[in-house]
Amino acid sequence: MLGSRRLFGTNGIRGVVNKELTSEMTIKIGAATGTFFQRGTLIVGFDARTSSPMLAKAVIAGLNATGCNVLFAGMAPTPALQYAVKNHKTDGAVIITASHNPPEYNGIKVVWNDGIELSREQEIEIENIFFDEKVCYAEWNKIGSTRDLPGTIDDYKEAIKRHVDVAGIVNKNYHIVVDTANSVGSLAAPHLLRELGCKVTTINANIDGTFPGRTPEPRPENLKDLALTVKAVDADLGVAYDGDADRSIFVDEQGETHWGDKTFALVEKYFLKDNSGEKIVTPVSSSTLVKDIADAYDGEIVWTKVGSVTVSQTMKKLNVKLGGEENGGIFYGPHQSVRDGTMATALILDIMAKTGEKLSRLLGELPKYFIEKGKVECQNELKEKALKKLTEQLSGLNPSTIDGVKIWFEDKSAILMRPSGTEPVYRLYAEAKTEEKAMQLVREYGSRLKRLIYSLKS
Repeated sequence: MLGSRRLFGTNGIRGVVNKELTSEMTIKIGAATGTFFQRGTLIVGFDARTSSPMLAKAVIAGLNATGCNVLFAGMAPTPALQYAVKNHKTDGAVIITASHNPPEYNGIKVVWNDGIELSREQEIEIENIFFDEKVCYAEWNKIGSTRDLPGTIDDYKEAIKRHVDVAGIVNKNYHIVVDTANSVGSLAAPHLLRELGCKVTTINANIDGTFPGRTPEPRPENLKDLALTVKAVDADLGVAYDGDADRSIFVDEQGETHWGDKTFALVEKYFLKDNSGEKIVTPVSSSTLVKDIADAYDGEIVWTKVGSVTVSQTMKKLNVKLGGEENGGIFYGPHQSVRDGTMATALILDIMAKTGEKLSRLLGELPKYFIEKGKVECQNELKEKALKKLTEQLSGLNPSTIDGVKIWFEDKSAILMRPSGTEPVYRLYAEAKTEEKAMQLVREYGSRLKRLIYSLKS
C-alpha cells in the first residue's frame, strides 16, 4: 500500500493522514479514478473520521476535473453507500474510510457499478493511470458537477427489511445493546432496530472521529463494556460494529462475546435449511465449524484467500448467495454481495424470532472449537521464501496453499500460517476441540516457523 507502483492494499487505499495520505495525493487518486470511469457518475460518501470531509472534497475535485459527475451522499455506513450504487444505477462510488484502523488513518475504497469493490485487475488500471500520469482532464466547459444525494440511509434500511420477517421480529420486542464505536453505524443500525420493534440501548453512539469509547476494531477484548452492559440491562443481545459498519460482532444474553465465524455459521445453518445444495464462500482463515455446518446441511464450501474483496468477487463470479469471514463480515447476496453489519444484525434477529430461542442456545447448538492466534516476525523480503520452504516441509500433510499454508488434521484440529499483507509478520490461526490442543498447535508451528525464518537469514 502506498508503495512503489502500488496504491491498493487488501481493502482499498490506506495511510496516515497528511503523512502517507495527503489531500494533494487524494486529488490525484480522484483524478486517476475519474479517468478510469471515463466521465461516469459516481457516489461519494465518508465515515466519521476527522479527516474524512477534507479527503472527500479532495477526491470530488479530482473526479470533477476529469469530467465525472458526483452524487454526494455525505456521512454514511460503507454498505449503505454500496447499496446506493445499485439503487441509483450509478457507475460506481468512492468511499472515504479506513474501516477498523486507528483515528490517524484514513483510506479510499473504489466501488464498481454492482456495489462491490473493484477487482485487482481494475485496481491495477487505476494504479497505472496514477503512476504513469495518464490522467485525462476535461475541457473547461466539460468539468463534472456535484449534487447532494439525500435519502441514502433510509433507502438502505428499507432494503434490509425486505429480507427479514419484520412482523415476526416486532412481535418479540427484543432489547438490544448497540456499540457503534462513535462512528457511522450510529446513523443506521439503532434506527433500523427501533423500526423492527426493538428497545435499543446505545453505547459509544455519538459521532466522534477520535473514537474515544473504544478502537474501531470490534475484537472481544475491546468489547468488555458492551458485554457488561448487556448483562446489566438484561438485554437479549449486544452487537458491535467496526468503523464503517460493514462488520458486526455479537454478545449473547449471558454476556459472552462470540467470534464472527460462530455467528456466520448460525446464519449459514438457517440459510442452508432453506437453500439446500448452495455454495458458501469463506476465506481459509475461517473455522472448520463453517465446513461442519455445510456438510451437515448439504452445502458446499468454496475456500478463498483472506480478504473481503476476494470473497465478494468470488461470490459474484460463481453467483453465490452467502459468504462470511471470522472477523464478523457476513455477505448476504440476496441483499448485496458485500459485508454488511446491519444486514447481519437483522438476519440474527430473524433467526431468533423464527426459532423462539435465545442467542446463547442457538450458538451453543453449533459444533464447538477453541481458537488460538499467534504471530511470528518475518521481514517482508523473506515472506515468499519462507512460504516456499514451509510448503515443501509440510508437503506430506497435504496442505492447502490457497493463502499461506493450512493443514487440517484427522482430529478436526487445524493450523493456518499466512504472511500478513500489512505487517512484517506471519499470522497463525489454530483451532481444535480443546483449548490445550489449539495452544499447542500455535506453539509447535510458531517455533517451527521461527526456526525456518532464522535459517533463511543465515
